[in-house]
Amino acid sequence: MSGKSVEERLQTMEDWLEIYNLVASHPPGADTGSDDWVRECWVDDGVMDLGAYSVSGRTEIGAVVQRPEHKAAIKGGICHFAGLPHIQIKGDTAIVTSYLQILVPQTEGNPVTVPNHGSGRGHRVYRVGANRWDLVRTKNGWKIKHRVSRPLDGSESGPKLLRQTLEELLAAKR
Repeated sequence: MSGKSVEERLQTMEDWLEIYNLVASHPPGADTGSDDWVRECWVDDGVMDLGAYSVSGRTEIGAVVQRPEHKAAIKGGICHFAGLPHIQIKGDTAIVTSYLQILVPQTEGNPVTVPNHGSGRGHRVYRVGANRWDLVRTKNGWKIKHRVSRPLDGSESGPKLLRQTLEELLAAKR
């Protein structure tokens, strides 16, 4: 940030905080089925590419959390657990790279007792994915333009997404 004015540095910090909150709101939005919130986070022509399927438009993206399959996952205790994102801002666009785990309640096995927290079977990691979020600054703040999520399951798609993003970040620093 050297060479920037105090105002420019403050704007960068405000942007980072807004972007952190935007990406951090994905798990609660998904885990509660809040289609209104999900739609609020996207631009009108946004694209969500989850690999197995892709959805275009903020209305359709919001509808994903209202699907019967997603409601069943919520009822079953699904938990989207996000890792701290890496943020690269360039003007009115940003690239965010993050990990996302999907946790589900452990329904089998012996209960575990944790002092001051009770007893239960806990959760298990169902899936871990690499995510790339392309954001744009709008008159209403930062919004998601394009999100790509790929599994980190030993296949090439997840590491490929991470490598591509890192290469773009390195190129932007040069």
